[in-house]
Amino acid sequence: MAGPELLLDSSIRLWVVLPIVFITFIVGVLRHYVTQLLQNDKKVDLEQVSDSQVLLRSRILRENGKYIPKQSFAMRKHYFNNAETGFFKKVKRKVVPKNPMTDPSMLTDMMKGNLTNVLPMILIGGWINWAFSGFVTTKVPFPLTLRFKPMLQRGIELLSLDASWVSSASWYFLNVFGLRSMYSLILGQDNAADQSRIMQDQMTGAAMAMPPDPNKAFKSEWEALEIVEHKWALENVEEELMSRDLNF
Repeated sequence: MAGPELLLDSSIRLWVVLPIVFITFIVGVLRHYVTQLLQNDKKVDLEQVSDSQVLLRSRILRENGKYIPKQSFAMRKHYFNNAETGFFKKVKRKVVPKNPMTDPSMLTDMMKGNLTNVLPMILIGGWINWAFSGFVTTKVPFPLTLRFKPMLQRGIELLSLDASWVSSASWYFLNVFGLRSMYSLILGQDNAADQSRIMQDQMTGAAMAMPPDPNKAFKSEWEALEIVEHKWALENVEEELMSRDLNF
């Protein structure tokens, strides 16, 4: 049986692997509390919340309307899509586009986000890349192709090194996005230390966020609901249930 192709010094675990994990975790905790200190109480627009709830109700009706009787579906559809009294037809919202140049709160929130999220990652990542440069820290327990070398072996340019080995710089970035379970366990689910959740919120937005132009959203939802035909999924469900051989 062939021996391991690379044997790591046990001191690397004590002086490189564990310090990077500890530093990454402490920085995440500090980011969470600094974000809470800098966070302002946002004013909730009741009209915007109401519009988002209406769109959500209409979408639920389109997706799950087959589980209610046809009369109940028609009543709900009439409330939303009636040509004269339907919500999506009679409600018109006044759209006031937000300009970051005239709204200092948006610029302030953007600067706070960069201060608490982007800047610490750049500074700590650069310092770790300088202090722990050139170390091979660990190895993933499965083989990888050469395409993973730039991602897992940042700072190490060895063509002969297997792609499964992880450098110190890459180990830091793996910890940045891999400690979310620890953050959730210690700081709770809704924490500001989870970098992956922050990036996901920035890319996709909140699930209940209202589109910039509610009138266009109302029109799109009206068109989507208008073409939905009711087909009751529970028709003859009693006969089908009684005809089955229920052997528990």
